[in-house]
Amino acid sequence: MFGEQPGVTTLVGRLVDESRTLVSAEVALYKAKATERLSAYKSAIVLFVVAGILALAALIALLVGLVMALSTVLHPIWATLIVVGVVLVLAAILGIVGKGRLAGPERDA
Repeated sequence: MFGEQPGVTTLVGRLVDESRTLVSAEVALYKAKATERLSAYKSAIVLFVVAGILALAALIALLVGLVMALSTVLHPIWATLIVVGVVLVLAAILGIVGKGRLAGPERDA
């Protein structure tokens, strides 16, 4: 009347096969999403690197301009030493502050 029903073993076998297929499809989906995100991050990183290079070029041009401006009042050697000294002091201060932030807050004993 109802026809032949598949046995429990057959149903469990189908369940296992379909579960494997589902897991494989999910893994493929997550791989595709990860690849898409990585390509988006790659283009963003390239843009950040180019922006950083351009900002560094602008900073160098600014420093050269400062040396040239000071050279009208001082000897070019002194102007260069003053600008380089100030930049190195700023770099040292920023480095010390950065190192302090890496150490984290000190705990009271």
